[in-house]
Amino acid sequence: MNSPAALTRPTLAVFAKEPVPGRVKTRLAAAIGAARAADVYRDLTADTLAHAVAARDAGIVGAIELWCAPDADTPYFRQVAATACAQRRTQTGDDLGARMTHAIADALTRCPRVLLIGTDCPVLDAPVLAAAARILDDFDAVLGPAEDGGYVLVGGTRPLPFPDVRWSTPHALADTIAGFADAGIRVATMPALWDVDDPADLARWDALRRAAAPAA
Repeated sequence: MNSPAALTRPTLAVFAKEPVPGRVKTRLAAAIGAARAADVYRDLTADTLAHAVAARDAGIVGAIELWCAPDADTPYFRQVAATACAQRRTQTGDDLGARMTHAIADALTRCPRVLLIGTDCPVLDAPVLAAAARILDDFDAVLGPAEDGGYVLVGGTRPLPFPDVRWSTPHALADTIAGFADAGIRVATMPALWDVDDPADLARWDALRRAAAPAA
């Protein structure tokens, strides 16, 4: 049973896909090949879950929920969820907005605050999650923008709608903010971060990992 203290920490929902070549990181795959792009996606997922575990260990978030597509009950998802001690759940909905609406509303039945992230942003670490959690003390929702006009994090203390969002375009963040405003949702935005979508982003991540690697 979760302790009262744990229930005040936001649940962290992580959206992830099965790393099947040709079905993940398709824009990156056009430049580096589908097999390598799937490996990059697998590495990004592992990195994201490592940040999630660090945030949980630091008391920043409570439960970690791995929201899987297309199916949570696969050997891959069973393994990565077990490594992170995460609960596995299957994404439900016809588009990304519907899937996020469902996941946030579902998680809110277990915890009063939810943060939802994807697996594309390797710099979305424990301090960023802590800053997002603090924002939910004063706002209904929080958005973590991406440099390309999308966003890498959304969180809320109430169910969130995502109507008419132009996904995978530079308009996604603005469309989401407009939808929240129409619904009377008070939202705050965080500083923009970068995610890994193309070879330049991958080179940026590779440089970050080289800099963080211990000296031989």
